[in-house]
Amino acid sequence: MAKARYIMVGGFLGAGKTTAILRLAEMLRDDGRSVGLITNDQSVNLVDTALLASHGFPVEEITGGCFCCRFDSLTDAADKLSAVERPDVFLAEPVGSCTDLTATVSYPLRRLYGDAFSIAPYSVLIDPVRAERILGLAAGNSFSPKVAYIYVKQLEEADIIVVNKLDTLTPDRLAALTATLGERFPDAKVLTVSARDGTNMAAWLAALQADDMPAGDAMEIDYDTYAEGEALLGWLNATVALDSATAFDGNAILVTLADDLHRRLADLDIEVAHLKMTLTPDTGTDLAVVNLVRNGGRPEASHTLNEPLTAGECVVNLRAEGDPETLKGVLAEALASLTVAATIEHQEAFRPGRPVPTHRMVHG
Repeated sequence: MAKARYIMVGGFLGAGKTTAILRLAEMLRDDGRSVGLITNDQSVNLVDTALLASHGFPVEEITGGCFCCRFDSLTDAADKLSAVERPDVFLAEPVGSCTDLTATVSYPLRRLYGDAFSIAPYSVLIDPVRAERILGLAAGNSFSPKVAYIYVKQLEEADIIVVNKLDTLTPDRLAALTATLGERFPDAKVLTVSARDGTNMAAWLAALQADDMPAGDAMEIDYDTYAEGEALLGWLNATVALDSATAFDGNAILVTLADDLHRRLADLDIEVAHLKMTLTPDTGTDLAVVNLVRNGGRPEASHTLNEPLTAGECVVNLRAEGDPETLKGVLAEALASLTVAATIEHQEAFRPGRPVPTHRMVHG
């Protein structure tokens, strides 16, 4: 029996991983390959899972910790997807604040389950504006040093660094960024893509299919600094019922809510790592999706509703460098300012716990 291809696409919060994985999945499906998707988060009610499933792909969601700490859940998810239709390719998206995934996920998969999987090179996707700020190429709001430590470690372990959203940079800025990445991380292949419009995605997919993950030694990492960096991030997931006596424009409501959250967080000097929101009407299968990936950015609607609605469910996934209770308060204030009734039906706000990998293999 042929081995299934395991492709993991990492990268910090807001890099565009879900859009990229969806694009890769569609390309593989168009090529006649069956695809299974695995999403991952510290909590439940993921925007990513709903978005990927809405495009007709089988998806398994692993919650309560990163792949590294839920390794058995990762292999269980692959088994569940295989029980329905054995995928030729698994596309996996780890938590955006995690690193050391080569040693704790890819190496163990190859060593323990090498008969079932061939492991593709590990890709780390980056938002170019965020990367410019963290690498010192541009001014602007960014994360504190311990959070930035995680970001840089993600790049250090990458086999392929993928600069996403290339259309947002001038040629000179893109050249400066790719040159800096090449100098700082010489062992990685640097590619540039736009997952949104498909530019250069074929070249990336070819690189993922051409070779297996190289053997080598895992990078060195200070787990104390890593844990302290993750603990600076606030995680907020909420499910909100929206209701109105008259029909309203759900697309406008989502953008208004994102703008208001952005303003309130900026006023508190809280750096947004990623804000994702969906809105689904109570009837039908329509879906709206809005993203905000940093302070100073603008909310982007990747999916829009076709018609007005009177009632629906809004899912909010907010990751920011701030106190979780403060994030809850900001969300409550922003919801109270909407022109429609908003009732929080479920909410979780917390800081990620210390990463404790199930396995860590220092030689691949």
